[in-house]
Parts: sequence; C-alpha cells; structure tokens
Amino acid sequence: MEQIPTLILGNSLLNWLIAIGSAIVLSVVLIVLKRLIARHFKRLAERTTTDIDDMLADLVGKLSPLFLIIVGMYAGSFWLQYSSGTQDIINHLLFAAGIIQMALLGNSVIVYLISKTTRLREYEDASAKTSLSVLSFLSKLVLWSVVVLVILDNLGFNITTLIASLGIGGIAVALAAQSILAELFASLSIAVDKPFVIGDFIVIDSFLGTIEKIGMRTTHIRSLGGELIVFSNTDLLKSRIRNYKRMEERRILFAIGVVYGTPADKVEIIPEYVRSIIEADEMTRFDRGHFKEYGAFSLNFEFVYYVLSPEYLDYMNTQQRINLAIYRKFEEEGIEFAFPTQTVHVQDGSRMKTAHGEENSHA
Repeated sequence: MEQIPTLILGNSLLNWLIAIGSAIVLSVVLIVLKRLIARHFKRLAERTTTDIDDMLADLVGKLSPLFLIIVGMYAGSFWLQYSSGTQDIINHLLFAAGIIQMALLGNSVIVYLISKTTRLREYEDASAKTSLSVLSFLSKLVLWSVVVLVILDNLGFNITTLIASLGIGGIAVALAAQSILAELFASLSIAVDKPFVIGDFIVIDSFLGTIEKIGMRTTHIRSLGGELIVFSNTDLLKSRIRNYKRMEERRILFAIGVVYGTPADKVEIIPEYVRSIIEADEMTRFDRGHFKEYGAFSLNFEFVYYVLSPEYLDYMNTQQRINLAIYRKFEEEGIEFAFPTQTVHVQDGSRMKTAHGEENSHA
C-alpha cells in the first residue's frame, strides 16, 4: 500500500496549520489594535487644543492593513522550514513592505511639519496653501526616490552605478524636457516669492481675474466674465503683474468743474466744502484739494483721497456717497457744475451793410 506523504513543501501539515493560524491570529490582532489606538487618539484629539495628537491619530490611520497582514504572515513563517534562498526572498519582501509603509508615514510627517511651519494646518491661508502644494510635491518626489533606491540596494543592485547612469540619463532627459523643468522651477519660484496666491485678484496685460489654482505647470485664473484663463507659470513670471489683493487702501483722484461766472468767494470755498465731505466719511482719508486750472469751459478743481479698504465695492460705495454729498452741497450753495458749452457771437448783417455803404459814399 502506497504511503501518504506527511510533508508539504518540506514541512508537516501540523506546522502549516500552526503557521497559518498564527499568521491569521496575529494579523487580526494587529488590525484590531490599530483601530483601537486610532480611536483612542481621535478621542484624545477632540479633548485637546494641540495638534500633535491629531498627527499621531493620522499616523496610526496610515498603517496599511496589507502591511499588518504581511507582518502576521512573516511571524507565522517562523514555524516553517525553508531554504536560505526562500528566506532571503521573504526578508526582501518584508523589508520592501516596511520601507513603503515607513515612506507613507514619513510623508504624513513631512506634510505636518510644513503646515506647522506655516502655522496653518488646515490650509486656511491662501499663501500657505500655495507653498504647501509645491513643497509637498517636492518632498514626495525626494522621499519616494530614496525609497526606491533603498529597496534596490537591499535587493543587491549596485545603486552607485545606477545613480551614475541616472545622472547621465538625467542630463539627456533634462535637455529633452526643458520646458517641463522650467515650469516646475517657475512653480517653485511662485511658492517661495509669493507674487500672488490663491484668491488674489490680479491684472496681467489685458487679462484680469482671481487666482483659482496654482499647479506644477499652469496657473488658473477666473476672469470677471466667468471664463477660465490658463497661463503657464513661466509666462506669468515674465509678465508684469498688478496684484490688487495686496493693496491696503485705494488712492482716488477725481476732478470737478464749475461754470465761469461763479463768484470768487464761492470758488475759494469749494475745496473746503469737498474736504469736509470727504473727511466726514469713515472709510476715507483726505489728501489734498485745489483749484487746479482755467479750463476751456469750466473752472477745474482736483481732489485726492484714500479709501481705507482694498475692496473695489467699498471704493465704489464710498465714491457714490461723496458724489451725492457734493451734489447736494453745490445745490444748496447755488454752485453750478460746468458742462461743455460754446458761445457764438453773431453780428448784425444790416449794420455791416450800412457801414459798407457809408464807406462807398465817402469814397
């Protein structure tokens, strides 16, 4: 009678059952423990004002269930016997999984540190959001590049030769992708110098609108008409940008013309009338007001004041209040606004004829 083999891949059935059972139990324990710890940190974060416990809760939540299962399987493998080659493969797989998991946790720490540096963890500030998006991308690029190199080194590859090859190949790639690299560095320059940030209202040549997105290659601007205007970052840095969101106050210059024939005492007091009206408004700071010149059809006055707000709507509301107040004041004082007029002097034709006839008779 043929004997039934008692070994499976060099291990008894009992050892396989123990190994599989250990792997399942440990994996379940690790997953449950992860959830309990994450729940504990989440409750702790709700009761405290610091954000360190928030970061810890986020780090625990970043632990991949797949990684925990791999750890459980590795622990269960100790009950089995296998060749040194198989052991090396298992060690390499565990090392790669551990490095990738550490990279995920490291990425969360990097994002936390960057946001902590800007003191805007929830990205409430537009400039911090702009910087964070670029710095996060660069940190991820560096982090995962290091992870790949470490894994390759663990697998036995000569990364020194690889890095040298990548250096030579990188030069060729850089030459072939100059425009992409230029956009990347332009994006980094925007993040560092912050000529504008998300939410700013800017004017570029004949285009104007609000910054909606600053990406790696392009910046999106929502125009006043509602359409989306897309600029490359290099084009933006080469342009002259007027950023109205950075204004602290608006300088307003306006002129008034009154008719010729206005009494001299009225002309003299007009700057004081307008000054008192502007200074009475809580949104303004008066600068100057003068009888500027004799115009073609009016006596011209020029006034300058500042609206103590950068918002365009505040400026228009303030200018409207001032215009209405000036109109009422001039109406009360009997001062007439000038408008383009032309006086035509007509000479009587009969008198010209009579004078002409007298000259002939004298002749």
